[in-house]
Parts: sequence; structure tokens; C-alpha cells
Amino acid sequence: MKKNILVIHAHPDDAEILAGGTLAQLAAAGQSITIVTMTPGDCGSDEHGPEEIARIRRQEGARAAARIGARYGCGEFRDFNIFSDDATRRRVIEILRQVAPDLVLTASPVDYLCDHETTSELVRDACFGAPLPNYVTGEKDPTPPLAAIPHLYFMDPVGGVDREGHPIEPDFFVDVTAQMEIKTAMLAEHASQRAWLLKHHGIDDYLETMQAWTHANGQRAGVEYAEGWRRYKGHPYPQTPLLEELLGAGVVKR
Repeated sequence: MKKNILVIHAHPDDAEILAGGTLAQLAAAGQSITIVTMTPGDCGSDEHGPEEIARIRRQEGARAAARIGARYGCGEFRDFNIFSDDATRRRVIEILRQVAPDLVLTASPVDYLCDHETTSELVRDACFGAPLPNYVTGEKDPTPPLAAIPHLYFMDPVGGVDREGHPIEPDFFVDVTAQMEIKTAMLAEHASQRAWLLKHHGIDDYLETMQAWTHANGQRAGVEYAEGWRRYKGHPYPQTPLLEELLGAGVVKR
């Protein structure tokens, strides 16, 4: 069963770090995947100005998505400037209507950074609002409403913990051991971030850090490498296990 999947996270490289293995599995199974970042990562450099690093990071995001045959797009908000307000919500709803997903994968509602948490809130509300025929986005040539609320799942937060370091428990894991090579290759496309993450985040090697986080999840799941997922359980969002069904044997139940 081929499905249309929309992946929305805050910045270029977030989806690759937290969900690259799952996305690679879905792509290999023939699913249609669009990866959208809310911003182009315009603050992610001390070597380039905002417009130049944004241009570089859009290209990196597109190359990473192409590794699995996915499409890449950017919402063109700006770093540290994602707010849950009326204008932003309407723009995110327009993105959903343009992609028309059966399944939406987004950021954890609880994470270390405001851009991540606000993205999660906006996408959650956009899933609800996208099918409403009387909710207009204000676009010059708006896309018709969705037929129904899409399935919604949350990725793990960065490091699998909240702001206080407490674990955020997933509903289930996905065994991504076989996808670690392609996941690492996807993240390696974001080469502009190596020096920046060392300077600002204290991460010496972003590839090794991603692998360590994914391995830690794997230990919790009883496999070598894993990614965690939660289904949004709010009314009236779909509660059938669509993501689990699409992944099949890759799912490790808790």
C-alpha cells in the first residue's frame, strides 16, 4: 500500500538525525516521502552570513533527501523565529494541503529547543485544520482542503530526553540497524554543520554523536540501532497503526 508521507522538522539535518533510518526503510518499500524543514538553518554558522548559509543548507537538505529518493522543501521561516501564531499556522496548513499526506511525521512536543517544540505544535494543529473547508490560508492560489486528518507521529527528541534529561519513552522502536549506512550518508550531506556543532553544541563529530544516540535507542529496544516513535493520541486524529503497518517487521514493540 503506497502512501504519501510528509516529514516536517525545524531545521535541515533534524529529520536525518532522528528519523533517517525509518525514512530509508519507508522509501525502500516504495513510499512517497517529502521532507520539509521549517527554516533553512540560517543561524547555523559563524563562517557565513544568514542568506549564504541558508542557501548552502537548502542544498544539503535536498542532497540528503535525494539519497533515499525523497523530495525536499523549506517553509522559509527563520531560526529562532518559529511562532505558534495565526499567520504561521495558515502557512503550515497550506504546506500540508500541497503535499496531501496520508501520514505526517514531526518533531517531539517536548525537546531541548523552542524551534523543535513549536514546530511540533504547529504541525499537530495543521493536521486538524488542513481538512476544514472554511479555513482559508490566504495564499494567492490556495490548495483545496485535505479529505481527512492525516495520521500523526512524533519522532524522539534529541538524545531521547526532555529539557531536564528525563527519558521520553516511545510507543515503539524501529530497528534501523540495516539502514545505518544510508542514515549516516544522509546526515553527512550536512557538512556545513560539522564546525558549527562543535563550536555551539560542543559536539566533536556529529556523525558519531548521531550513531551513539541511535545505538543507545537500540540497546533499549534489544537491537543494535533503533529510532523511537509515538503516535499522537488526541481526538479525532486517526488511531490505526499506519506507520507500524508500513514498517512491518522493522517495528520493535516496547
